[in-house]
Amino acid sequence: MLVQLAMLMPNWMDPEFLLNWLGDWALWGTLAVVFIECGVLFPILPGDSLLFAVGLFIARGSIDVPLWLACVLLTAAAFLGNVSGYYIGRVLGTSLFTNPNARFLKPKYIEQTHEFFDRYGPRALVLARFVPIVRTFITVVAGAGKMDPKKFFLWTGVGAVIWAPGITLLGHALGNVEFIHAHLESALILLVFISLIPMAVEILLARRRNKAAGGDGAKHAGPKHAATKD
Repeated sequence: MLVQLAMLMPNWMDPEFLLNWLGDWALWGTLAVVFIECGVLFPILPGDSLLFAVGLFIARGSIDVPLWLACVLLTAAAFLGNVSGYYIGRVLGTSLFTNPNARFLKPKYIEQTHEFFDRYGPRALVLARFVPIVRTFITVVAGAGKMDPKKFFLWTGVGAVIWAPGITLLGHALGNVEFIHAHLESALILLVFISLIPMAVEILLARRRNKAAGGDGAKHAGPKHAATKD
């Protein structure tokens, strides 16, 4: 199943093909992809899988760059991409969200993203890092919604530090595992699904909290109602 999905992807969505095609410019090309995906309104790019592949290529020696330097540069690209997306949204505001039939920038997304921030707080910017498309979109909406810049910079920086080095280091750690080399395409597709786990866990926890809050509200409502009868 995973192999079939990989075969359906265009070549530029295949991290292994992309890095081999870039050759000596592999790391610099990856920096450009990460920057664009993290905020320049082009969300359909191989973010997670490309970071993983970079780590793997560094472990194999195909990319001759120190691992620490790659992690620093990738973190900077992710952070600066989000900052650019934030200011695109902040400068253009809701003019980006005037077409209700738009594929991504629907007007209702402004309200939905405000609710997302209200529900998860600053964690929203960290969680969104691990969700393809969302990591591009949420920065633009944060800017359009006039989110406090200091809070945005802090938490998007936290997300960048966790996301970019984290996935790159994972790829590097598994870079010398023969099974990964033999099933690289499947491993990259699987990584995309795994990247959705943090958001899924947070949604489940939020539902539990809401149910618990509803239950507590019902408990408190009983005595109050009884008192009014007396």
